[in-house]
Amino acid sequence: MAVEASAPGKAILFGEHSVVYKGPAIVLAIDRRARVVVEEREDDCLYFDALDLGFSGFFVGDQYVPERGESWRGERLKALQVAAKTTMEHIGVKSGLNFIVRSEIPIAAGLGSSAAICVATVAAVGELLGGGLPLETVCELAYEGERVVHGTPSGVDNNISTYGGILRYERAKGHERLNLENTPPFVIGNTRRKRSTRRLVSRVGRLRERNPEIVNQLIDTMANISEEGLTALKEGELRCLGDLMNINHGILASLGVSISKLDLLVHASRMAGAFGAKLTGAGGGGCMIAVSEEKNFENIAKSIRRCRGVPHIINVTYDGVMTRRVE
Repeated sequence: MAVEASAPGKAILFGEHSVVYKGPAIVLAIDRRARVVVEEREDDCLYFDALDLGFSGFFVGDQYVPERGESWRGERLKALQVAAKTTMEHIGVKSGLNFIVRSEIPIAAGLGSSAAICVATVAAVGELLGGGLPLETVCELAYEGERVVHGTPSGVDNNISTYGGILRYERAKGHERLNLENTPPFVIGNTRRKRSTRRLVSRVGRLRERNPEIVNQLIDTMANISEEGLTALKEGELRCLGDLMNINHGILASLGVSISKLDLLVHASRMAGAFGAKLTGAGGGGCMIAVSEEKNFENIAKSIRRCRGVPHIINVTYDGVMTRRVE
């Protein structure tokens, strides 16, 4: 008997970088999912088949032994090992496990790949060995895996992957889950350039230290944009939403977190009919997101391809983590 769990990725609509200092961030669960299948094995090893990510191997204790791919790729699996071990410790069961990891979410692209896989790992292990872990517990345990990747993450990614839907996150107030009717689809363009959230957050922090008055004003403006953007999203005012996305991208570029490839995809999307487009996530690569009337989606996707990006037409999903037993 095995258990499969899946969890959605995410896109940040507003609040990148500003949320570190002043909220809110507006985060969408997207209909691209990570899937983890887990079954017990006879020894104490944790074996991971992550071949669509380019590697596989197993942990003997905390020591990673590569099977395919370079040994340093074990660092990418460390988060899953921690998530699995933490879950077993919570349940009070110890077992060797085989994992098959598959994901529709590009890695290191700002779409919450690591959180989705950690959430799916916790849910699958919990269902296989104990059953009935509350969603709150799944979210908390997955956070321990996320800490391996991001140090001290905000908790947004594991929350959105656990519960789905739309989150409003503010440091002092925590997470507020929203359920909106008729949420529009979006177009995402992937630059296919990986980046480090931690390094980009540090870059903005250093810029703020050198220019506190100016950068704090930009942070305040982005916080206001997040609030206005949420109102536009609730009311279905796509042109207003697009205007706010365009302004937000300009501010993020001024903070030094955009790159020429992101700017190229953003401007190509606007020229193809998008009301607005901006980077999503930490920047430095990764993805951008555009809002438009659906009749323009194919033109936007073609424009992204012509710029050598990878387009995805995505919808907000209210399906969070899900598990099922498989033969």
